[in-house]
Amino acid sequence: MTDGVQILTLVQWSRGASWRLDLPHSCGHHALIWVTKGQARATVDGVRRGVGVHNALAVPAGTLFSMDLGTQCFGLVCLIPAGGAFLMPDRPQHLRIREVKSQSELTSLLEALSREVNHPRDFSDEARNALAQQITIWLRRAMIDHEIPAAPTAAERLVTAYAAMVEQSHATGVPMADYARDLGVTPTHLTRSCKAVSGMTAADMLTGRVLHAARDMLEIGRDPIRFVAAQLGFSSAAYFSRFILHHTKKSPSELRRSAQSQSLARAH
Repeated sequence: MTDGVQILTLVQWSRGASWRLDLPHSCGHHALIWVTKGQARATVDGVRRGVGVHNALAVPAGTLFSMDLGTQCFGLVCLIPAGGAFLMPDRPQHLRIREVKSQSELTSLLEALSREVNHPRDFSDEARNALAQQITIWLRRAMIDHEIPAAPTAAERLVTAYAAMVEQSHATGVPMADYARDLGVTPTHLTRSCKAVSGMTAADMLTGRVLHAARDMLEIGRDPIRFVAAQLGFSSAAYFSRFILHHTKKSPSELRRSAQSQSLARAH
């Protein structure tokens, strides 16, 4: 992925591998997702929500996130660099856009951005940045016009705090029980809250985040497997290999070879 403004379909964003969206992870860019067909389920900051047609979902960079696309789901994602001049919300936003004029406005902006990205011309960099600026303005206007969301419940606040900790510390090897202790609750209470709010247990959320990081490092990177294991807080390469085999039915080396074969096939 480049450092500039990008636009992709949701399938392109997953790079042909459903786990890239299904498993909890974060993105280095701000993401504005616009669903135009079908249904999906997204879990953002630990809170699961249904996402339907003409729903806009803004996910700030570094936010724990996963998305389960329905079989007929189609949408676009605009990726906007973090830390730049673009004003994006610092908290996730889920907007159900009911006005046809507002729907058409965002669709037109995204289509124009897609043309500039996929068919670059003179000054396309400037055009992409200008369109991204207009998209962020559209988003902020939509946030003003949208109904005020209900205040989060105590369980949602707890799970959101846990999700932020998982994103920050998943590579340390710290067990779920230690997160619960730091949050001032029992592992049982944290698990119950996570299940109610996100549809997954607290342990599953942590495991999923580690698994996404592991697969990404194995399938894209070239670091030795033992080094990948160490970077993710595993006490040994053997334990890491058992973890990968248990969750994917493949060894780390098999995953790497399979990904490389698929990459070569796409290139040809």
